[in-house]
Amino acid sequence: MNTKRDDAPAPTRRMGRRRFVTGLAAGGAALLPAGAALANGHDDHGHGDHGHGRISRGDAAILRFLAAAEILETDLWQQYNELGGIQDAEVPGGSGNPDYTEALKALDEDMDVYIHDNTENEMTHELFLNAYLMARGAAPANLEPFRTLPSSQATGAQQIGRLTNLMQLTLDTSWWTRYRDPNHNPDLDPNFVFPQAIPDLHNGQFPGIPRTDADLSPPDHLQAIANTAGFHFPSVEVGGTSLYPALAQRVSNSEVLRIVLSIGPTEAMHFQTWHDKAGNAPQVTDPTNGLTFPDLNSPPFGGELFQTNLIMPEPCPFLSRSLPICSIVRPTETRGAAMGALAYLTAQGLFRGQSMAFFDYMRGLAADADRARRDD
Repeated sequence: MNTKRDDAPAPTRRMGRRRFVTGLAAGGAALLPAGAALANGHDDHGHGDHGHGRISRGDAAILRFLAAAEILETDLWQQYNELGGIQDAEVPGGSGNPDYTEALKALDEDMDVYIHDNTENEMTHELFLNAYLMARGAAPANLEPFRTLPSSQATGAQQIGRLTNLMQLTLDTSWWTRYRDPNHNPDLDPNFVFPQAIPDLHNGQFPGIPRTDADLSPPDHLQAIANTAGFHFPSVEVGGTSLYPALAQRVSNSEVLRIVLSIGPTEAMHFQTWHDKAGNAPQVTDPTNGLTFPDLNSPPFGGELFQTNLIMPEPCPFLSRSLPICSIVRPTETRGAAMGALAYLTAQGLFRGQSMAFFDYMRGLAADADRARRDD
């Protein structure tokens, strides 16, 4: 396990993080709502929580893993925003790429706004969780030593070190059918294989952002890159949608539980938004590599499993097949939830090129979160 896990976070390139580090130097808790009353160990109703304002090791481990996951999300979303979103004081960095932005708008005219807002959301999650950990006397998540991956060379991208790789993605799009199948739940049917919405994305390595300006043509190639991004967005957010309720089952402190239950639903909001936009991806075949985005409403697809305007979770078995089916987030199995989330992100190719030290650090955080027990 990497012993650097308990280091304080180093200053970073983003304006928001520079403000964060400055705030921590002044005490950390100043970044939290005045009513949080963390310093004396009381919640909003005056009830004591784990004396001296500290939280249990298990709760800290859960929040630290979630903070690391949010740092990774911020990193990938920032790359999307630099090229296809809106660059402003809320989400600084990059200068935009008009051709890529236009290709994304084939999925929805407001894609740039949604990308910007998703990026800002993840940044606030990251900053809040780390500030809360430090205010409670616990070490924050620190991924700064691992910002070693290259940036896109396309016009609009910042040339800085990255944590995530958006240029060799292998996407699992089985979430599409998992949320529509009325007969199977991965918690009850762990060996059931849900069909992929875009099989090609699961069988190769494809860019979700232009790697250089050469990727801006031919038009079908650029559209395939934008479509890949369109399916990557929900593929990321579906993980957070499951991770928060899965780990909430291990939390002891009522305030920590409130945090996890308050952030988690925003991930579900992101997922459903991107699920809807992915369904608008134009039918196209990339002439440079054969990546095909089919018409999901026509054979051999079609039907409720693939129909593009069905984005509400279908009811499915929950807890026991002896109970009525229920519309739920799935999976929410808590055993191995953190390590499973890390494995899911790794399988997407999101960390291709990262060091073994990075994987050791992340596995250590995940193992600690999965060891957490309620009232430990």
